[in-house]
Amino acid sequence: MVRKIDSATRIPVPGGKTIDEYVGRVNSGDDRISIARMTAPAGWEEPAQTPEFAEYTLVLKGTVIVEHDGGVTEVGAGQVFTCEPGERIRYRSGPDGAEYVAVCLPAFSPETANRDD
Repeated sequence: MVRKIDSATRIPVPGGKTIDEYVGRVNSGDDRISIARMTAPAGWEEPAQTPEFAEYTLVLKGTVIVEHDGGVTEVGAGQVFTCEPGERIRYRSGPDGAEYVAVCLPAFSPETANRDD
């Protein structure tokens, strides 16, 4: 089935980050994949998580810093970071903030992100 999605749904999150979901559980009812555009201010960070989904992060502007069991990876504009389900990761933004697109397979849900408290 062909679909055109005209706009995203803004998902409120703390810390000044914005999430505009184009495809996923909230905006389009998809549970197989989610595609969202994120904008995070300088100094933004979130708790570590061990998601049950694969995540592909394409950085458009700025830097996303990813802490993981293998160390710390800085991902700049034009670069991609990927992680498989079950890997413990923590995202934060660089000194100029970050704008990026996240794709999750299956679709992101708070319940399957398994965030630390």
